[in-house]
Amino acid sequence: MSAEARNILVVANETVVSRQLVELIEARAGGGPVQVTVVAPVNQPRQGYVVYYDTRKAAARRRLDKTLGLLRKEGIPANGVVIETDPVSALRDAVAQLEPDEVIVSTHPKQKSGWLRRNAVEQMRRVAGDIPFEHVVVDVAGEQGLANVLVVANQTVLGDELLERIRARAKQSPASFLIISPQGDGGGSYEEAEKRLLRAVTRLRSEGLDVHGQISHPDPYTAVIQATEDERVDEVIVSTFPRSRSGWLRRDLVGRLRADTKLPVDHVEVDTPAAVTA
Repeated sequence: MSAEARNILVVANETVVSRQLVELIEARAGGGPVQVTVVAPVNQPRQGYVVYYDTRKAAARRRLDKTLGLLRKEGIPANGVVIETDPVSALRDAVAQLEPDEVIVSTHPKQKSGWLRRNAVEQMRRVAGDIPFEHVVVDVAGEQGLANVLVVANQTVLGDELLERIRARAKQSPASFLIISPQGDGGGSYEEAEKRLLRAVTRLRSEGLDVHGQISHPDPYTAVIQATEDERVDEVIVSTFPRSRSGWLRRDLVGRLRADTKLPVDHVEVDTPAAVTA
């Protein structure tokens, strides 16, 4: 590799698989030799969260590997890393270590971007200082037609009604599912919640669905709001017991989420959840 190769630092997470971003990097390479480093920040869960080993970090790694493969296929030297930190801190550390010649930051559009809502891009621009800085906005859903569906369920996560609803949604159009289980409301121990969630994820994955899971904040409303702040969510499925048995419904969880997230919120009632086996 030429010593004159420009060192391009890319900061992106969900949008790292965007064709638009890849083409932008390819355009840079068309102007001369480049070395590309892609940093994919994954926010650490807030206090009280326990995240499964194969959830957001693993999903970010898969997206990153796909993009690195595309760049290398075009003959562009590229490497990358998933970092468990916020994007501003990730850029600050990468600038100090790599001394890049250019920084490219990729986000969703404002209505779907937690980074933009938290003003992280402007903070990153200040961190870059005199380094050329470009912010590219990409619509991954528009490019790929893949919807991000957030499912919130705890004791009902293994219910046949919910699993059938997820399968039916997967048949409608390409979708990726993140199931969050608020570990509260008398839902038993963490170990029981973990078993239920892991079994549900395993069962759906065995059928070829793109599904991930994590234990979340014990309050389901807070769990959903924080999830929409952390990453792009296009739809929400809420699973509860019938109203006579559901504290979530008595607190009008579905109505509050529809009003406050402005997202489509589907509601599934599960009468008798499946038993959890080892």
